[in-house]
Amino acid sequence: MTSNDDANAAHQGEAFDPKTATIVVVTYNRTNLLTRLLESIERMDPAPGHLVIIDNASTDDTTAVVESFRDRVPTELVYRRLETNTGGSGGFSEGMRVAYELGSEWIWLMDDDVEVVRDGLALMGKWTPRFRSIQGRRYDFDGSEFYWQYRVAESMAIPIPFAPASFDDSGFKPMNSGCFEGMFIHRDIVAKIGLPDPRFFIYWDDQLYGWLASRETESVIVNEFVLRRTREIKQWDMGIRHMNASSDAYRYYIMRNRAYLQKYYRAVGVYRPLPFTAGTALTFVKELIRLVVVERKVTGTSHLFRGLRDGRAITRDRSWMPMPPLERAQSAS
Repeated sequence: MTSNDDANAAHQGEAFDPKTATIVVVTYNRTNLLTRLLESIERMDPAPGHLVIIDNASTDDTTAVVESFRDRVPTELVYRRLETNTGGSGGFSEGMRVAYELGSEWIWLMDDDVEVVRDGLALMGKWTPRFRSIQGRRYDFDGSEFYWQYRVAESMAIPIPFAPASFDDSGFKPMNSGCFEGMFIHRDIVAKIGLPDPRFFIYWDDQLYGWLASRETESVIVNEFVLRRTREIKQWDMGIRHMNASSDAYRYYIMRNRAYLQKYYRAVGVYRPLPFTAGTALTFVKELIRLVVVERKVTGTSHLFRGLRDGRAITRDRSWMPMPPLERAQSAS
């Protein structure tokens, strides 16, 4: 039995206490969406012990909206307004840090454009005696079942779009990815892999974090609908799969951040140049298709090339280091 197996076995059968969980929300200038999320948290039963809201330097009335819910939500609200916009990556890194330092056993991450199902925490909690890295399911904006690509082709570091959507009687499927729109993770795993890397700013950060978690514990997606997306996104309907519209910023970071993925792969000793380069090429082609088919335009390719160029500078940076494990950082202090 490995050390990971020993750690998992030690938790077998532990009853879930909702008060040991913390919801972490990252928001930026979207109080209409944030309000809907906070209203859903107000209705939660059971409720978590803490609600941490990370405000990425919003310039609207986010602070006032958050404060208006302080006495309404059935949990202790912790609000942190950052001085600059650090992107989703920086926001979730800071939110994870705050939740960890609060002593949270379980940390539930989510964007501001979802609602929580009333008993969502209980639905997630019933899986905690078995697993330490869990992803629930989501309803899409229109109420349909949202399909998330829960498996990645490791050698290429890209999602597998045809991973089966159905569940068997077990109610769960192994995953080796992650999504900050609903990631439910135990502090023991956070201690081992460290905080999410804020250097990504946006894109690939949650896939990488989930992949790192799956190297430490058995990670699963469970057949429990616990979130509902509240923002409609322009998309290309391909049947049971969709391709969403994007932005120039996303196009830049999706290509630049391939360099960070490569750095992490090298750090853990799994980097294989040819398959990884193929994954980067397929990502580039996918973004071209997204431009032409979903957004119906041809401008925007310059951001893809700019991302590749800046990524090359990252790959040449010999001083770069991955995020440190928290347990190592704590022992050093």
